[in-house]
Amino acid sequence: MIPRIQKRGQRTIGLLYYLYGPGKHEEHIDPHLVASWDHNAPDPGRDPSATLKQLQQLLDQPVENIDQAERPKKHVWHLSVRNSAEDRILTDEEWGEVARRMVAATGIDYPEQGAGCRWVAVRHADDHIHIVATLVREDGYKPDLDHDAARAQAQARALEAELGLRRLNKGDGTAAQRPTSAERHKAERQGRERTAREELRETVRRAVAGASSETEFFDRLAAAGLIIRKRVAPSGDLLGYKVALPDDRNKDGEPVFYPGARLAPDLSLPRIRERWSADTRDQDATPADVPTPAAPSDPAAARRRTASAAWNAVLVIEHGDDAIAAAYIAAAGEVLDALAKTSAARTRRELRDAAFAFERASRSHVRAERGHDRALRQAARDLVYSGPALGRGEDGATTAMAIDMLFFLITAAAHWHAKKNHAQQAAAARQAAEHLRAAYQAAAAQPLGALYQRGRRLGRALRQRQTTVLRTALPELAEQILAEPGWYALAATLADAEAAGHDPAALLADAAGRRELDTAESVSDVLVWRLRRAADLPADTTGMVPDAHAAQRAGQHIPGQARPGRGRS
Repeated sequence: MIPRIQKRGQRTIGLLYYLYGPGKHEEHIDPHLVASWDHNAPDPGRDPSATLKQLQQLLDQPVENIDQAERPKKHVWHLSVRNSAEDRILTDEEWGEVARRMVAATGIDYPEQGAGCRWVAVRHADDHIHIVATLVREDGYKPDLDHDAARAQAQARALEAELGLRRLNKGDGTAAQRPTSAERHKAERQGRERTAREELRETVRRAVAGASSETEFFDRLAAAGLIIRKRVAPSGDLLGYKVALPDDRNKDGEPVFYPGARLAPDLSLPRIRERWSADTRDQDATPADVPTPAAPSDPAAARRRTASAAWNAVLVIEHGDDAIAAAYIAAAGEVLDALAKTSAARTRRELRDAAFAFERASRSHVRAERGHDRALRQAARDLVYSGPALGRGEDGATTAMAIDMLFFLITAAAHWHAKKNHAQQAAAARQAAEHLRAAYQAAAAQPLGALYQRGRRLGRALRQRQTTVLRTALPELAEQILAEPGWYALAATLADAEAAGHDPAALLADAAGRRELDTAESVSDVLVWRLRRAADLPADTTGMVPDAHAAQRAGQHIPGQARPGRGRS
């Protein structure tokens, strides 16, 4: 249940005309009262003899009864209360009780004292009501509306429990504005999966992901097909922007524009500029902070760099300063947007949904200290400029690697928000992690399958050798990993690492020890990608056959050659 206090107004009759009218897009159906201050207000929606003027005069009467100088400049108070789409449809009686509880909680009405403001609750849709009140009490005093929004939210949480509705998490005022019922109805009529506001928010977020200048940002918006209007000061300075979808028009056939700040708080031009200014003002960055841009034709390299950036970011979020952790979490949203934009068909939907869900988790009242997140922002830029992945071969395998690392990054963000009591952000991050899990399963099936087959074909002595490595490096996890189907893929990876000159036991211990594994469905899968990233091994091994010398160094017998000695232990 979502209560929202609208801007105060001056004309009661104007608001009543809107609430009882057809709406902007004929979305108001059967407008009628469900409750009022005296249980007996005239209802122009159901009583043919009642008029909007009569209702307005009754609501405004306490205002008219006091001196002009004492009247509030804006005396019309307006609260909308909306249920979630998955909630059951409440009856008029239930909505009436919701209205009475809301006006009592916010300070509009005092039922016990009989000295509240006059108010009515109008219903013109299944999922919400509008409460209209005039801000002079019956006794001539003004109501105490301090913290009315917070009190409305608290009452909504109580009503959700009592009415069996979806329990929403407490917000902190940093969420993007939700689509209105009119916007949702319009999207349904036009056959859109999402409203214009949501489509624009997603497109703008993708445009800003990894962008480094205003020119680049606006070029990306134009390339995405959006209509752009810029707000320019008389001095010529750019103050802001607004965007519209080409096919989203009002009744006059004009584009429906949304300013960046109305799409999301961090999409205003000043907030976007903070990312760019941080990139240029911090002159103390080390070379590791500023990765070399990916070659435009190499999506696999971009995904491998993304995996490394995500891997390093987890530790910062888990143990770093709050302002820096907030910056990394915000930049993680850019990486998700960029990965979704460049993903192959089999992972595109889940990655897009992950980025859409994580948008809520990318903001909180902890102000991000930009600049420290440069590596993640560069990873987003690399992804965008490396172009779309085919979803097979090395870029398909490195996509699985990147998603796997991002899953742990997003999980770390969920834990961070939970510790800060950011309930909405934590829930959004967990939802994004579930979408990433599904995307990973789609991306990893083929490359892990190839590794599994290679692991099954390893000679008995070599596989036993890798078992010994596992038990030596991870004694607490060894039996669990050996029981997993992914063990064969991990055994093949350990053999590849040893053949490439690495110490597999040291790699394994480091990969398991530096990050948590509790949220992994398959520990062996996670370790495969961590080892292949750390040892810079090919992610796609389809058709890969170890050469004779590498196999001998790893202790594998090659048919047609003399069996080597037992090798190193």
